[in-house]
Amino acid sequence: MRVLIMGGTRFIGVYLTQILVEKGHEVVLFNRGNNPPPVEGVGQIHGDRTKADELKSKLSGETFDAVFDNNGRKLGDTQPLAEIYKDKVEHFVYVSSAGVYEKSDRMPHIEGDRIDDNSRHYGKFETEEFLQNNGLPFTSVRPTYIYGPGNYNPLEAWFFDRIVRDRPVPIPGNGLHFTQMGHCRDLARAMAAILGNPNAVGQVYNVSGDRYVTFDGLARACAIAAGKSPDKVELVHYDPKQFDFGKRKAFPLRVQHFFCDISKALTDLDWEPKFDLVSGLKDSFANDYLANGNDKADVDFALDDEILQAVR
Repeated sequence: MRVLIMGGTRFIGVYLTQILVEKGHEVVLFNRGNNPPPVEGVGQIHGDRTKADELKSKLSGETFDAVFDNNGRKLGDTQPLAEIYKDKVEHFVYVSSAGVYEKSDRMPHIEGDRIDDNSRHYGKFETEEFLQNNGLPFTSVRPTYIYGPGNYNPLEAWFFDRIVRDRPVPIPGNGLHFTQMGHCRDLARAMAAILGNPNAVGQVYNVSGDRYVTFDGLARACAIAAGKSPDKVELVHYDPKQFDFGKRKAFPLRVQHFFCDISKALTDLDWEPKFDLVSGLKDSFANDYLANGNDKADVDFALDDEILQAVR
């Protein structure tokens, strides 16, 4: 297949490009050209997707069998692309987010759960609805927290920053909130498994790791990945309602239970995660955190110190 990937030079797009090329597909990337392609010889079209006229002028003359929209955040990002390729592609794969689900007392989230109209990810759900209602052969994936080498969201790195420096790890609540992590390569593999799969057309899939973990458990798993004893990591719990952080972010995860059932993806896609949490975190620690010298970087712990001073 000739495949268009929106983005393709950062995080998920890097792994998806590599996998699709290995499978023999012809891959073309559309991006601003700020980063080199992850695979030598991959085609690139440079442009700004947020400018609909530019997007259409750059792509209207290009034919593809499939499109992967990795970085559309709202309907306005994806609608021009969908209009170009309506009735012209075999598959349109969209990266949504499990953040669209409304907070619930019943867990894990499944694909039919209620949507949170006030979610900052609501634009992704609007995009899913548009793709479905306009007859595109679409598939949407809803990851939970994505981690792994190349992560530009300071998630696992937040824990590593404190653990490698033998600092306390301030965790909101009692540390028993369950969350879910999905490795970037596993997400890319699931997306590649969607391509050309007739069972996947018109479907939405939760895609993540197959186990859930508490906040405390995640901190300990990060310690193991960093070569530290999990029993020696000092976990300090605090009530976030007692602080006025303003726009400052004291913790990288939402303070609630947040995890999804991935059984639909396991059944339909002939896919399963290859990384368990510790092996995935070891991959991230060695091939990203240490490789980029983050263990030696200056880190601002002022907010941590504010929390620790108040609770000790």
